[in-house]
Amino acid sequence: MARRLGAVEHRIMQVDLADIGGSALTDPRIAVPTVSAPGMPATYVPARNTLLLALALGWAEVLDARDLFVGVNAVDYSGYPDCRPEFIAAFERVANLATRAGVEGARFRIHAPLVDSSKADIILEGLRLGVDLAATVSCYQPDDAGRACGLCDACRLRRAGFEQARVADPTRYVGDPV
Repeated sequence: MARRLGAVEHRIMQVDLADIGGSALTDPRIAVPTVSAPGMPATYVPARNTLLLALALGWAEVLDARDLFVGVNAVDYSGYPDCRPEFIAAFERVANLATRAGVEGARFRIHAPLVDSSKADIILEGLRLGVDLAATVSCYQPDDAGRACGLCDACRLRRAGFEQARVADPTRYVGDPV
């Protein structure tokens, strides 16, 4: 996808959040829920966006870049605290306090263009931008072929987004004909 979109460089950093654990997404002993329950979902990964933004911030400082973009969403989501606008604003303050560039007067900006968008709005914007939504997966537990389970929160929110956008869902789900 990075090549297709013309990224100058695409870097993959090896971060194993299973070493932290504490989430159905990082610990195979914790089941991914298929029904919503009150409270913080079992799929919350402790400090995930904090850790990922910190890595992006370090690389941005090396590249002399000042704008970081993150795809968090606070509207149609599962209640994760690090998907809220308050978190993004706080991390931007940290970025400007905790880096050489920041203390020397350069200003980092953390952009979260999807934070206030519904899933339907995100889908429609993706289509407007020419994103191949069939090449995207939201599922918390896709099978080995990359097909979505259709049962987890992420799948339910995605399906509802396509329905609300009145757009056919191109997602390949377990049980769909090959």
